[in-house]
Amino acid sequence: MRQSAQITSREQHDLVVQHSALVRRIAQHLASRLPASVQIDDLMQAGMIGLLEAARNYDADQGASFETYAGIRIRGAMLDETRKVDWAPRSVHRKAREMASVVHELEHRLGRVAKPVEIAAAMQIDLDQYFQIVEDAAGCRVLSLDEPDNGVFDADEIPGDGDHDDPGQQIEADGFRSVLAEVMAALPEKERLVMSLYYEQDLNLRQIGSVMGVSESRACQIHGQAVKRIRARMADWVEAR
Repeated sequence: MRQSAQITSREQHDLVVQHSALVRRIAQHLASRLPASVQIDDLMQAGMIGLLEAARNYDADQGASFETYAGIRIRGAMLDETRKVDWAPRSVHRKAREMASVVHELEHRLGRVAKPVEIAAAMQIDLDQYFQIVEDAAGCRVLSLDEPDNGVFDADEIPGDGDHDDPGQQIEADGFRSVLAEVMAALPEKERLVMSLYYEQDLNLRQIGSVMGVSESRACQIHGQAVKRIRARMADWVEAR
């Protein structure tokens, strides 16, 4: 049986020194997509811990380059850190859950995409309040390209997440991804475009606004609407699992 390629403490130190700039690059990239209250120094501190762990655990026999392996660990450490600190007040989460529930009920009853004015009316609020809730909710979520659901659901809502050794759990997770892809493909055109630019093209909301000819705030609202609509349409699947 072949032994894993172990590296010495000196080699671990050299890897950390050589790739410390990678931590800053990833922190700057994530910071551009997170609320201003998230400090880049906090991201970098968490990222350095991820880099150290990557250097200790790296196995060259696995085939991936150290930079690729470390990038995943660094990004994961940063996202874990942001999840520990919830910068959104409870009222934001409560209103977001209420909106998702209303969208779910409306679209089931109407058999089509619910319009903002209809959602606002069902919630007994005006359109300005509706868009403020959408923007607040969109700004309070940590969104990750590496997560199986693109950050639309919380980790404990994703079936099979983190249990890849269980074939049954993995099949269920694959089913979740398949249904999620179908739901995202059925979004209204503007929402589908924003999701594509955000997650596939890796643009931030300011850049997306420039592409679409709208403000960053409006791009955030469209993104938030898409997230709420996806959560609403996936609710039955998640509850039935």
